[in-house]
Amino acid sequence: MNGLLENRDRSFQVNEVQNGLAAIRMKMGSALSGEELKLAFSCIDLTTLGAEDTQEKGKNLAEKVSLFPRHFMELPNVAAICVYPTLVKTVRENLKDHNVALAAVAAGFPSSMTFLEVKELETAMAVAAGANEIDIVISIGTFLEGNIDQVMQEISSIKKCCGEAHLKVILETGALKTPEKIWKASMCAMQAGADFIKTSTGKMEPAATPEAAWVMCSAIKKFHELTGIKIGFKAAGGIVESADALYYVAIVKEILGEDWLNPQLFRIGASRLANNLLTSITEEKISYF
Repeated sequence: MNGLLENRDRSFQVNEVQNGLAAIRMKMGSALSGEELKLAFSCIDLTTLGAEDTQEKGKNLAEKVSLFPRHFMELPNVAAICVYPTLVKTVRENLKDHNVALAAVAAGFPSSMTFLEVKELETAMAVAAGANEIDIVISIGTFLEGNIDQVMQEISSIKKCCGEAHLKVILETGALKTPEKIWKASMCAMQAGADFIKTSTGKMEPAATPEAAWVMCSAIKKFHELTGIKIGFKAAGGIVESADALYYVAIVKEILGEDWLNPQLFRIGASRLANNLLTSITEEKISYF
């Protein structure tokens, strides 16, 4: 515990993050690797989080994911479908590929500006409806006020409501702004029980950035060194092009290593990215999802 407390805060040198990213870009090159494209696709949380989402849309998405292996036998399926809690029951009833997880945003997503009791109840209801992954947002205002213990207690309480479901904690890094705050939020979320830490909701700008990913992955590495526990990383928000997805693959690979390059420890939250990756992989224009 003392090691975690001592490493909750970290200062960053000027240009440290940019220099780290520059080294990763140099190793990447410009070519799109077929195997890494397939890996990125297999790590997608296929997401629909619109106010206009209907039960029919949830049903159609689940059916497309279920039938995906028939149409693309040589490719892995996506890692998960991610929806609002009210669509969970419909998606669960129509999702026939049991290797694909069902994630629900909960706990007052996307602002987290509601009562803890409401967050706990919504989380428990989403799990009861069939979600086996829960994505929540930290109480950003509370964190920025410096009430770190309250933020951690909330995460811990919500984690208990997840039961066997995995908990992904969204830092909303665009609101945190500095590497120091992103690092601190990362360490606190992991210490409070997060199974994954995630960049963004996709509901504010900036969303996912390589800079935030570099800091978060570095924090995951430090947490693993201190505890032996592997925490997952999820980039989400504004990731559309295949080259962007491969950049995040490269960041994870360079900082965390090959052990993290799988859907159990790495996710990309996206919607349009799925078809773009399929197009890059097959070299044909694909609009499946």
